[in-house]
Formats: sequence, C-alpha cells, structure tokens
Amino acid sequence: MPVPNWMRSTANPPATVTTPVEKPKPKFLGQYGQFLSRWFQVDATALAEVLARARQELPATEVLLIGKPQSGKSSIVRAMTGADASIVGVGFRPHTRQIQRYDYPTAELPLLTFTDTVGLGETPEQTAEVVAELDHLLQQSQRARVIILTVKVTDFAGDRLHQVATALKKAHPEIPFILAITCLHELYPPDQANHPPYPPGMPEVHLAIAGLKERFADISDHVIPLDFTLEEDGYTPVFYGFEALAATLEAVLPKAEAQLLRQLIAQSHLSDQLAPLYRQVGRRYIAPFAVMAGTLAAVPLPFATMPVLVGVQVVMVVLLGQLYGQTLSPSQAGGILTTIGGGFVARLVGQQLIKFIPGLGSVLSASWAAAYTWALGEAACVYFGDLMGGKTPDPQRIQQVLQETLATAHLRLRHSES
Repeated sequence: MPVPNWMRSTANPPATVTTPVEKPKPKFLGQYGQFLSRWFQVDATALAEVLARARQELPATEVLLIGKPQSGKSSIVRAMTGADASIVGVGFRPHTRQIQRYDYPTAELPLLTFTDTVGLGETPEQTAEVVAELDHLLQQSQRARVIILTVKVTDFAGDRLHQVATALKKAHPEIPFILAITCLHELYPPDQANHPPYPPGMPEVHLAIAGLKERFADISDHVIPLDFTLEEDGYTPVFYGFEALAATLEAVLPKAEAQLLRQLIAQSHLSDQLAPLYRQVGRRYIAPFAVMAGTLAAVPLPFATMPVLVGVQVVMVVLLGQLYGQTLSPSQAGGILTTIGGGFVARLVGQQLIKFIPGLGSVLSASWAAAYTWALGEAACVYFGDLMGGKTPDPQRIQQVLQETLATAHLRLRHSES
C-alpha cells in the first residue's frame, strides 16, 4: 500500500501563464537588483542549516490512541502507515503496564510513534492508572502529539473513556483531540452490502454519530466518522473515511510540530545561532537610517527636524519588524520605540537642545542622533528576536544592549571624525 499523502510533501506543477513580451533590461540592472535582494535578506542556506539541526533534535511525532479494545485503534495504524495487519499486530511493544508503542517505519529511526492504551479499564482504579501513566508519559519528553479517541458507533457506555480524555485534555489543552467514530457498518441496514458515499447519511448512523459528537463535544477538536475493515470483510473502500482523517491530520500535525520547533529553538543553543544571522542583516537596514538621522540632526534649527527624525526611526523599526516576521503599523512601531528607548522622548528633546550650544551644537547633535538611531535599531533586533523565538522580550537585556551600543557608536563616530 502506498504511503499516505499526508506523510509526504507534494508540489503541484505550476500552471502555464502567458505573459506579455517585455523589452530586455540591461544585465547589470538585474544583477544589481539580485545583489540588493540578497543584501537585505537572511542567508537562506545558513538559515536552512540551523533549522535542519533543529529538526534533527525534533523527536518523532506521537499519535496517542485511546479507546476500548476492538474499537479500531490498530486499523487506524494500518491506514496511516500502510503496514500489513500482521506487522502492526506484532509491532506493538510494552512500554508500561497499560501502554504499548509502535514505531514507524523502524524503532531506530521513527517518523511516527503510535502509543496505544492496552485494554482501557472499566473500573475506576484501572482508569486512574491509565490516566496517571499517560500523564507521566506526556510530561517525560517534548514531541509533537495528537490524541485520537476511538469510539465504536454502537458504544454509548463511554463514561470511562470520557473520564480519561477529560483528565488529559485538562492537563494538556495544547494537544489536539480527534474523535474517531468507528465500525460504522455495524449500524448498516441488512440490505446495505457496501459503504455509502462519504459521509454516511443513513438515519441510524447519522443519529448515532450526532449522539457521540454531543457526548464528547467538550473535549474533541475534530470528529471523524470512519470504518477501517479488512479486505476479507468485503467492504469497499477498505479504509472508509481515510481522506477525512488524513486531511485533519494534515491540519493539526504541522501546527504541533511548528509549535514544538519554536520551543526547541527557544530553549536550546539554536536561538544563539539564529540571532547572528538576523542581526547581521538587521545592521544593513540600520546603517542607512543612522546616516539619515545624523544628516537631519545637523540642521542648526532646534526642534525643526524632530518630527522627521522620529519618522525615520519609526520606518526603521517597521522594516526591522518585517525582517523578523512582524507586521507593524507606524503607531505600533512608535510604541515599540517608546518601550525599548528608555526615555525616548526625553532623549530626543535633549538632542535638540544641544543645538543651542554655539558652534559645536549641530555637530554634537548629529553625532548623538546617528549613534542613538543605531542603538535603537540594535535594541529593536533584540526585541524582535525574542518574539521570533517565542520568548517574552527582556526589558533589562534590551536596555543593556541599547546602552552598550550607544557607547560603542559614540566611540566609532569620534574616531571617524578625528
């Protein structure tokens, strides 16, 4: 059986588009444009290498199957992996007393790990034991996870299963829960020899599905009716409802993996490797704005250029935000400047007052404006870098970077002037 579509990336061939014939542009213009484009973008190759290392640290995605015996859990594994029924049957290995695991395609290099609750107990003691073991398992390691609750369409005695799922949902609300309503053919009328078009519209099946959806509405994020049978059962297709299950998994698994990848980057040394890539490009944005700020501040009239200077710094923050994946309005950028600037308005007023000093006032004002704009840009990079890594920006660290950069920029400007 081929590997399901949701487990492999596909690319649609581009549609043929007829475009009007344009006059060829001078070759040097195209090369210059490509150079500028690369100059103001993060090195894609270096970024890919860092993210590849992060994905190597990303554990296999885990699919937890919670349900009573004979409720279709192993059939879901067969459908998702394309493995033979006999292989799935012997592939599960004990993990704890109540839990078994099945690694796909191999235990040495798994892409998926299926975790199965063995014989979900009907007594309160057994249910509590299952919940405790699953909760301990979920806290042991970080990995992208999805929970599939399997309930037979004829099973309305699901209090224990609902209790287990409710406890897990409360403890781990970030994990997507999929309610799989299985064994639909058990409610087919006697004259129904095969599956109807999906989704099934027979009154008995529809009524049972609606009842289970209502029963588990407080914990299930998605509800999928399905009927995965064996070839010898005679139903076609064998995996009835697989497309709906695959589409749901395609929607929830990338989000879970992306969330985990952000956590790994934030909690590991990889964040330190990503930061220089973005800071290097960020400085290419900062440099021209620092020069513009210094040029504007050289005008000898106090307060005349202050609104324009603020506008230059706001535009710089907007562009830096775009570099780090943040879309900002000018007012939002102004708010960030106030947050990271450490007395932003007072500093600007002080810079304008310097112009009243006879002779050197404009020179000192220009030097200060260029240095402070550069420091604001560096602090903004730290601010946006924390956001990109899933962290809360650290005001003390941002202020430290601002002060250190301001001092360094002043020294550089003095040396350049001398």
